[in-house]
Amino acid sequence: MLVSYKWLQSYVDLEGITPEELANQLTKSGIEVDGIERPSERLKNFVVGHVLEKEKHPNADKLNRCLVHIGEEEPVQIICGAPNVAAGQKVVVAKPGARLPGNVKIKRSKIRGEVSNGMICSLQELGLETKVVPKDFADGIYVLPEESVPGTDALPLLGLDDAVLDLDLTANRADCMSMIGVAYEVGAIFNRRVKLPEIKEKSSEERAADYIHVKVDNPQDNPLYTAKIIKNVKIGPSPLWLQTRLMASGIRPHNNVVDITNYILHEYGQPLHAFDYDRFGSKEIVVRRAKEGEKLTTLDEVERTLSEEHLVITNGIEPVALAGVMGGLDSEVQSDTKTVLLESAYFNGTVIRKASRDLGLRSESSSRFERGIDPQRVREAAERAADLIAELAGGEVLEGTVEADALTANPVKIEFALGNLNDRLGTELSIGDVEQIMDRLQFSYEIEGERITATVPSRRWDLHIPEDMYEEIARLYGYDNIPKTLPKGVALGGLSPYQRKRRMVRDCLEGAGLMQSVTYSLTSADQYAQFARRKTEPIQLANPMSEAHAVLRLSLVPHLLDAVSYNLARNNKQVFLYEIGSVFYSQGNDRLPEEREHLAGAMTGLYVDHPWQGKKDPVDFYTVKGILDALFDKLSIAQSIRYEKGEGDGLHPGQTANILLDGQVVGFIGKIAPEMEKRYDVKNVFVFELDLSKLLSWETTPLLYRPIPKFPSISRDIALIVDREVPAGDLKRTIQKAGGKLLKEVDVFDVYEGKNVSEGKKSIAFTLEYYDPERTLTDDQVVAVHEDILSAVKEAFGAELRK
Repeated sequence: MLVSYKWLQSYVDLEGITPEELANQLTKSGIEVDGIERPSERLKNFVVGHVLEKEKHPNADKLNRCLVHIGEEEPVQIICGAPNVAAGQKVVVAKPGARLPGNVKIKRSKIRGEVSNGMICSLQELGLETKVVPKDFADGIYVLPEESVPGTDALPLLGLDDAVLDLDLTANRADCMSMIGVAYEVGAIFNRRVKLPEIKEKSSEERAADYIHVKVDNPQDNPLYTAKIIKNVKIGPSPLWLQTRLMASGIRPHNNVVDITNYILHEYGQPLHAFDYDRFGSKEIVVRRAKEGEKLTTLDEVERTLSEEHLVITNGIEPVALAGVMGGLDSEVQSDTKTVLLESAYFNGTVIRKASRDLGLRSESSSRFERGIDPQRVREAAERAADLIAELAGGEVLEGTVEADALTANPVKIEFALGNLNDRLGTELSIGDVEQIMDRLQFSYEIEGERITATVPSRRWDLHIPEDMYEEIARLYGYDNIPKTLPKGVALGGLSPYQRKRRMVRDCLEGAGLMQSVTYSLTSADQYAQFARRKTEPIQLANPMSEAHAVLRLSLVPHLLDAVSYNLARNNKQVFLYEIGSVFYSQGNDRLPEEREHLAGAMTGLYVDHPWQGKKDPVDFYTVKGILDALFDKLSIAQSIRYEKGEGDGLHPGQTANILLDGQVVGFIGKIAPEMEKRYDVKNVFVFELDLSKLLSWETTPLLYRPIPKFPSISRDIALIVDREVPAGDLKRTIQKAGGKLLKEVDVFDVYEGKNVSEGKKSIAFTLEYYDPERTLTDDQVVAVHEDILSAVKEAFGAELRK
């Protein structure tokens, strides 16, 4: 529901209340405001212009050269391409220095050799959506009323100096689907009275009953139907104030009569429909269920096939409107309409919802009937609309209203006790406090001792039981004012250390660019054990939904590969997924399975894609390893993690590693094997899977900080020749052990095989950093430790320094 701040001021005094404060208080009281739109914030320097002359541009067929008076001493020349620009028009002019939506700045410029001192604007160029722009001006500039004064600010004329609040209404607050309903809500929040529109008395010698008769076949579908006749109307454009209010509400203006029905729809929340009386086809309105297969062409020019469950308005012979949803094309108000038949009715919301859903036709009217309207406003809304038609279209309202009335709308009375109210809310409200809130709500009430009987107005059909009133009082009292307490014996909630670490895992992986995936725990019999490092007998369901979901999984990777394949097939070439989920190990037929929480991931595509820098780095083994290293560092277990060469079913034998935590295997990382790539129709996919329950349960030492070094460190590089099968990790650990306390860092920076290295050998180069926090190291001290390291690696691996 879009609510114009300036329009709302017509019904309730908003002095001293900014749109932002209004939005804040509405949200606090239970009606969420999604946003505030201020069109004028991005529009400056727009004035009314008077087109004095118009002639064709000498160098362009589709441009015009216009002389425009904009309130300055001399008129200015503006080049305009709009097809409807003409001399004598009052238009909106963007002067040089103005900015259009999108931060487009208007400058004095030359267009095809002719100077243009600004721009004549369409409504779309001012930021309005095409769907709300009147059709006459949808493809050109907007023409202002003749009385507009050149040089004055154009934005207030178009209502663009307004603030529009976007209300996100829940299904029970249908009363706020109208300006008057919102006014009552605002009045209750700020304790201000509501001013209802004034309806003038009208008199006519002719009676509406002489022109029309109303018959309703089933009063349960349509308890109340009213019809009024307005003669001698003159169809034309609505006044600008009416058009701007409709456009602010997201409604396109059409003509004065149709615009008035839409205006009342938003003012009262009461849907109306205007028929062309002369095109209606008879003097009788019959409301009935449609016949099976009956046809009706609605206002959107679509022929619709109806069923016996749909309610229609007929002229006694054929349908002329789909009740509560949309009118028929044949009887619509047109430019030559002279007599208007005005409908205002109360329809059964269930019947309207059925028709709207069946036909895929949802309208502003149907949405209100579906949620519920105020039965007491049906007649009042019709009188208000007839009054406006008489005022704005010059019509003559005939005496009386023709009705079919079977409506019984007894007021709802809710009785509750003050003690129960305070018990439910945890408050200490007095009778005086409740009285004050009732007065703000404008509910009538009676009080006997500490018992209150509230009479709910018909506009608030959502209130029926004492709990409804408790909530109503609570939100007006202020949820922030209700004391905060905890039930006795209940401790404060919080995350366990395990849960905190799980969130750290999610944050780390998502920060690295992976997206969380959630897949089924059930899989097929031939897929359940793929990539599983620990295999047990399959755990089968007794009555599976399908063969594809018959067995509990032992690994998360297969379903992640399904997701990768699905994305690649739809041209999403960069796929980075992770999942945290359970795997299930059988413990025998008479025992429940063991459930373990695992973390798995699958990545393929370009991890770095910066075409303007010439960088395109595809995912590889070390990309995934780097992400896991960052995760282990985040969990403070990096020092206990080790990688070693591994292999497994479905994994590439040369690009797979086991991941060990303190010597115990907790997972793997690797590229999927070619046969698996073919099976899943993927290429170059790297996966990992970890026993998350082990990782997160690992006890870590508290994080210790060291002071910034006071003494310089010394770096040494060594290249060692070893057998090709010797893992670099084993060498690194031996170096660290032999280096003792002085050796602080050991990093591999090169691995080489080839020229000058013997067959079956390889060269591994390390950077070693030595440091003593108590003193400056000498070369002799470093050389001594360096020699110990060389001796250790020679003894353990036969390593020799590369010459």
